[in-house]
Amino acid sequence: MNSKRFSLKALAAAVTTAAVLASTGANALTLKLATDSGTKGSPAGNALEKWGQLIEEKSGGEIETRVFYQNELGGQQEVFDLHVAGDVDVMLNWPMTSYDKRIGVIYTPYMTLSWDEALKAYSPGGWVNNMLGGIWSDIGLKFFGPWPEGFNGVGSRGKYALNIADAEGLKVRTMTVFPAPQTMQALGYQTAAIDWGEVYTALQTGVVDGEAGNVIYWDYEYFRDSLDYYVQTKHFFMTGVLSMNLDTWDSMSEEEQKVVSEAAEEIMNDQFKAAKEQDEYYIAKAQEEGMEYFEPNDEQIREFAKAAREKVWPQMEEEIGSEIMETIRANATPL
Repeated sequence: MNSKRFSLKALAAAVTTAAVLASTGANALTLKLATDSGTKGSPAGNALEKWGQLIEEKSGGEIETRVFYQNELGGQQEVFDLHVAGDVDVMLNWPMTSYDKRIGVIYTPYMTLSWDEALKAYSPGGWVNNMLGGIWSDIGLKFFGPWPEGFNGVGSRGKYALNIADAEGLKVRTMTVFPAPQTMQALGYQTAAIDWGEVYTALQTGVVDGEAGNVIYWDYEYFRDSLDYYVQTKHFFMTGVLSMNLDTWDSMSEEEQKVVSEAAEEIMNDQFKAAKEQDEYYIAKAQEEGMEYFEPNDEQIREFAKAAREKVWPQMEEEIGSEIMETIRANATPL
């Protein structure tokens, strides 16, 4: 009986999503844009909205856009599925690894340890950026570039950890992608992989003691009533990805492709300039609201980085191949 109810619910959700997407109109070209994380008015939501506006302006109105924000078409995995299937044409997303474990390269822990190193690596022509384009193409997506946010950390209540020993007993939410849980386990935490849309409930009900998947903006904006501390462990340099369904891309004229690509480049360049300032702004805002912020010193970061590299990098080699890991080892910040 329960499975029947679930099936009917899933079918209804699929029909609703299809109806919403179908309602976007049938003019010369209408592109459906979505983000899997970020409501209207958030930095990610604003970037997606501006991307759509730029496409319309640069095309002289020949291309229309329809923007969908966080949870309007489903959770992170559902929207990424729609993107790969071509039901969502353009995305600002934090990609899932279900289609290709190599996508996990973007979540490799402790590749870089400073803003300057990270921005250089992720910028067009940088060594991380160069690895990503081919991976996205293999799953049917056009990779425009990254949308960097900064180094992430652990938001928690009741207790915080500045070293691996102190993390014992703290259970934190991680992203539902490899190697997010594995990384936090290497840093001493207990973990629960939870979809972004369910994190608030998990914190409220005590399923987890904290959230370990984001830069401070997300923990401040969405969970500051549930979290007491934020430790910037820097385990991932967080970045969204600007991408497009490859079938849609190939179906467009060269002029239309140029419009979308130039608009994406403008959005990416804006964020490269704004990311560090945005992060510092929300660090200050979180502290003003009573959240205690901690930045581990170099020795503490090296302890975290050494543990993650020793325990997680070999697991990644099994999943994404030795060639990619050799590139990472050759270019990663020395400890």
